[in-house]
Amino acid sequence: MAEAVTRAKVLNDRVVGWVELISWLLIAAGLISVLQALPVNRLIEAVTGWVQGFGVLGPIVFAGVYIVVTVLFLPGSPFSIAAGALFGLAEAFLAVLVGATLGAGVAFLIARYAARNAIERRLKGYPKFKAVDRAVAEGGWKIVALLRLSPAVPFNLQNYLYGLTAIRFWPCMLATAVAMIPGIFLYVYVGYASRAGLEAATSGEAEGGFGRWILLGVGLVATIVVTVYVTRLARRAIQSQTDVESFESNEEKEEPVSNEPTKADLQSGPGRHSWVKAGGLATVAVVIFFLGISVQLRADWLTQWFGPPKVTMTEAYAPKPSGPTFDHSRLDRILKRYVDANGGVDYSGLAENPKPLLEYNASLEDAPFDKMGRNEKLALLINAYNSFTLELILEWLGRGIDSIKDIPKDQRWQDARWNIGGHVWSLNEIEHKRIRPHFQEPNVHWALVCAAVGCPPLRREAYSGDRIEKQLTDQARRVHTNESRWFRYDRSNGTIHLTPLYKWYSSDFEQAAGTILKYAAQYFKPLGEDLKAGKRPAVRWLDYDWSLNSQKNLP
Repeated sequence: MAEAVTRAKVLNDRVVGWVELISWLLIAAGLISVLQALPVNRLIEAVTGWVQGFGVLGPIVFAGVYIVVTVLFLPGSPFSIAAGALFGLAEAFLAVLVGATLGAGVAFLIARYAARNAIERRLKGYPKFKAVDRAVAEGGWKIVALLRLSPAVPFNLQNYLYGLTAIRFWPCMLATAVAMIPGIFLYVYVGYASRAGLEAATSGEAEGGFGRWILLGVGLVATIVVTVYVTRLARRAIQSQTDVESFESNEEKEEPVSNEPTKADLQSGPGRHSWVKAGGLATVAVVIFFLGISVQLRADWLTQWFGPPKVTMTEAYAPKPSGPTFDHSRLDRILKRYVDANGGVDYSGLAENPKPLLEYNASLEDAPFDKMGRNEKLALLINAYNSFTLELILEWLGRGIDSIKDIPKDQRWQDARWNIGGHVWSLNEIEHKRIRPHFQEPNVHWALVCAAVGCPPLRREAYSGDRIEKQLTDQARRVHTNESRWFRYDRSNGTIHLTPLYKWYSSDFEQAAGTILKYAAQYFKPLGEDLKAGKRPAVRWLDYDWSLNSQKNLP
């Protein structure tokens, strides 16, 4: 009977091992699919913008966040990597080191003075508690340093554990700070290298990029090698001086361990607990894997939360010089009357006489959209988007909104209510499904106006199929006028400030010109000259003002 149970356990362990391996592979595949669909550069930029909003206090704020992370037992490595991506290498390293050390100190003091009894009861059930307690009593700060370098005991758990030992506070904190240096530097460097590579790939020139990748890669490998080497040395030292590594049971080590199957083994079957764990892991793996598949099939389902979806621009429509047109003269008169030279809108005046705008928008339902040629379609879609947006603002103006974002989300850009030639679309559908994928024309981003100060200026005339290219080029040149609210180039210190539209729609501009800087250089000669000379200005993002583009809000 014992032999049968033993064979069953061996078979069970193998099957469970394969289930866990396959589960981890599915989890990895699912996460890769999700991350591939996410606009990672936009996420990093968003977090960076939030942190940079604190100015020089940014690293200090981050250190404060890290203290909370440490005290709450949250894993610190993702935050260390994030610090490397958010700040420079030195600033990130210091922020994490200070935050982790102070967090360890707070946990130490909590364990020693504030919640000693409760924590002691919890840790008594921890297998290595007695071994660590004995080792620290004999070796003091040296053992603390070795344990910090070794993964024998989880880092956050050590913070509380040492508060229950006899070691003094300051020797413990000093040993902690020094011993954390290799691990912290490794994680921070991973984040720093990832951010540096991302910036080189998305916002700058290719020149020097390959060499930069090599240097970053060599530095990362060297950091990993040193960290692993130091960790192994620490582990060997611990094994030679303590019994922490070998203390694996909740029971005392002196108790004999029987290989005979127990009554519980015979009743519950082999590996029941391991199957519960494997089953849970497999369930999580299947959910994440199918989430990854769903995201790949419907990328907009996820990306809608992180900004505009990525599209592949194509020219889907042929020109039709003799095809039907549409009369935009009513909109032209409205724009000339209620829009000033800065692109500011007289919403109060428009609200007093909305009839012409509403009549124009209603007439769009009869536009011969499907029969139009390429340029007429594009002019119609841009005019419709801008005119529908004006109507939307008028509907909510009496409710005291200060921004289009004050309008509920389901009634704003995602509300499918706007009729163009018999097709009912939302504003998002007009932009992201009707325009961007069907026209190789990134300059539309300087023409579509979402009623915000940060948007490009609303043109004082309607777009026309026979002049659409000239009008779009003129809009692009207007946006790239130096010292504008959308573009500034400080040539002296090599810094360029761009509207976040370049960040949100970076893929569109890259498809057209290779990089966003090359695209901008088409409309600002000094930038083009510097790029040809091999200079690569640092990209900074201007604030995007979401307040209404009313005449009183515009300078």
